[in-house]
Amino acid sequence: MRAVRLLAAVTALALLVGCAEDPADPTTDGTGIGGELTVFAAASLTESFTRIGRDFEAAHQGVKVTFSFAGSSALATQINQGAPADVFASAAPAPMATVTEAGNGDGEPVTLVRNQLVIAVPEGNPDRVTGLSDLTRPGAKVALCAEQVPCGAAARMVLDAAGVALTPVTLEQDVKAALSKVRLGEVDAALVYRTDARAAAADVDGVEFPESAEAINDYPILVLREARNTTTARAFVEYVRSDTGQAVLTEAGFQAP
Repeated sequence: MRAVRLLAAVTALALLVGCAEDPADPTTDGTGIGGELTVFAAASLTESFTRIGRDFEAAHQGVKVTFSFAGSSALATQINQGAPADVFASAAPAPMATVTEAGNGDGEPVTLVRNQLVIAVPEGNPDRVTGLSDLTRPGAKVALCAEQVPCGAAARMVLDAAGVALTPVTLEQDVKAALSKVRLGEVDAALVYRTDARAAAADVDGVEFPESAEAINDYPILVLREARNTTTARAFVEYVRSDTGQAVLTEAGFQAP
């Protein structure tokens, strides 16, 4: 009888140890990093973060990263309204400030990268656009981001700096939407981030202009207070800021902070 009780105790202990750390468990890699991660990120980070997310998953067995890409202001509003997310990466400090001021950050945001505007025109630049003043030619159709989103606020700053009075034919809610107007031939030009023009290089050219230096956007990133997976969220932020993550971002045209 004593042998039976001893065997039962040993079996129970083995099961307990196995539940605590099962090497076959796909959500465990020995670091505590695993499970599902939800990242809210500025639309201009789409290509870079998608690649970084795949690399992060490959580096950590059992991790699944899901992204929600949109205008930073819209994402900040969603977070403050209770949308479930673990990490927020904004295209400017102002949307991030609305999140931290509402008490929804875990710690302080850090600057991830910087970005600035170019004039996106159809591939080959058929209208020979060389600067902002060319966007005011009679009949020119230009798309801008709405001013409440970072790319729109930056556009307003550079236009004011250049003394250019421009009436856009459309105001879009994020930079990808503004760029799509050029790609679809619905407008002649749009003010978008350098990185977005580079990502769409098969369809558009990015025309640099000096006034863009007046509105270089810092991109802050932050783990959120209501993160459901804090350990993995912090690991993701560290990964994005690592040499590996920064290499992906600079290759896309982002600038180091």
